[in-house]
Amino acid sequence: MIDSMYEKSRGELRPLGIWTPTNSHPVFAGNDVVQRARRIRESVHIVAHPESGHLGLASGGEIKPGDFSVGQSGYFWMASLPPLYPEWLGDRSFTEAHGVRFPYVAGAMARGIASAQLVIEMARAGMLAFLGTAGLSPSRVARDLDTIEESIGASLLPWGANLIHSPNEPHVESELVDLYLQRGVTTVSASAFMKLTPPLVRYACTGLRADQQGRIQRRNHVVAKISRAEVARRFMQPPPEAMLRDLVQSGRLTEEEARLASHLPIAGDITAESDSGGHTDGRTLSALLPAMTKLAAEVRTKQGYDRAIRVGAAGGIGTPTAVASAFSLGASFVLTGSINQCTVEAGVAPSARAMLANAEQTDVALAPSADMFEIGAKVQVLSRGTMFASRANRLDKLYRTCDGLDDIPDSERDRLEKQIFGASIDEIWKQTRDFWQQEDPSQLERARQNPRHKMALVFRWYLGKSSRWPIDGTTKRQLDYQLWCGPAMGAFNQWVQGSFLEDTEQRRVVQIAHNLMEGAAQITRAHQLRTYGVPVPTAAFEFEPRPLH
Repeated sequence: MIDSMYEKSRGELRPLGIWTPTNSHPVFAGNDVVQRARRIRESVHIVAHPESGHLGLASGGEIKPGDFSVGQSGYFWMASLPPLYPEWLGDRSFTEAHGVRFPYVAGAMARGIASAQLVIEMARAGMLAFLGTAGLSPSRVARDLDTIEESIGASLLPWGANLIHSPNEPHVESELVDLYLQRGVTTVSASAFMKLTPPLVRYACTGLRADQQGRIQRRNHVVAKISRAEVARRFMQPPPEAMLRDLVQSGRLTEEEARLASHLPIAGDITAESDSGGHTDGRTLSALLPAMTKLAAEVRTKQGYDRAIRVGAAGGIGTPTAVASAFSLGASFVLTGSINQCTVEAGVAPSARAMLANAEQTDVALAPSADMFEIGAKVQVLSRGTMFASRANRLDKLYRTCDGLDDIPDSERDRLEKQIFGASIDEIWKQTRDFWQQEDPSQLERARQNPRHKMALVFRWYLGKSSRWPIDGTTKRQLDYQLWCGPAMGAFNQWVQGSFLEDTEQRRVVQIAHNLMEGAAQITRAHQLRTYGVPVPTAAFEFEPRPLH
């Protein structure tokens, strides 16, 4: 808290006492103010020069409240600010609930791009990261869980895993929830959900109990990444009674768990996802986050919850300024995604990381999503150095205008086979058929009955493979790399230009996180001082990356 602030009377500032220096004198302008403002871990006093009235910054010294007899070395004491730490920027209840040091999260980039090693490094640094399980088989996820547990499992360090909505493959959600409950994964990032599903509700409600004071305690935490108010409301409310009854009747929840669940939101944490990489509605954070925060407060009041629903910020966060801005909007925590994809711990090949490192803010485009292709869902991807977006959108256009593969004009068919697939459509269908025969044979039956579904499966072959090629480093298909990426990537590259983080081999996920949070704290302090009238130079709002521990 601020110890005290100056008062206003008839438009004039009133001092609170006298500050006298001991070891150092106050500073009033230029780089001296910048350097003093950057010492965020020290208390700072705002003082006024007794003759000019100019405001400046002082540290240490002696304060005599209410004493206005100015001595030879005395300055008017106007206000004092306590130390400021990056750990304090968000909601303290978030760090307490998840056992983390910082209100900072690394998002669950799909197909293992948010790798086991990335999760481990973040956990060791006291930050939450989610394993990117979307698009991975349960057996692969289990191996990644083994890796994490072998490194940090016994230490109770914080970490989590992704649970993505799979409307076309509902069994995937069920299998992952079974695995998470079996392996004791106590935090999930719920992403791309448009509605609540029984597996998600089962996960959230398993292990609910009341302590000796009657307060409901969670075993499992859901952090829901959402960009629409109507979806957020569902996660902020208790589960539907009918769904709870079905889960009890099937033996997947106990009567007590279902009873307690009716008094809690599905998710204790909502991530307001703005203009991000991957699935995105392209919302503006400054409009989205306050609306989500207001909705959370309204739902809490209506439901009578005894604790707040926290709302964090994601999308477009790639610089300290963006982090500071999110916290100033009231974010309980921040979540980064695109920028972590270029780190050495990310599960992508060096060729893909190099492409991301060259991106500018405008080097992004929307393309059809592989997992929700038929319903027209889009993902935001890198457009520089790759033709994926234009080629994928070509497939989408054909799907919307043709009734099946046989309806595609010969000229378009030739273009698909030579420029996009690199093989005949018959060969692609053979590979597709073999895949679904193992994964979900019902898809083949649908394809037999519906030519458009067969066409969708063939087109999804390309959309799926294109996300694997940058992970495997298939450089002969580099023009088809699908790299989920938002404008934050370009903003990050611009910020680190000329610093040690410009080198892709120096881009470590924890180092980036520390620099973003440290920079955000310094920018926050500069903003505080400016609001009190101190003439803070613009340089105080800039932070150059440097090695931090």
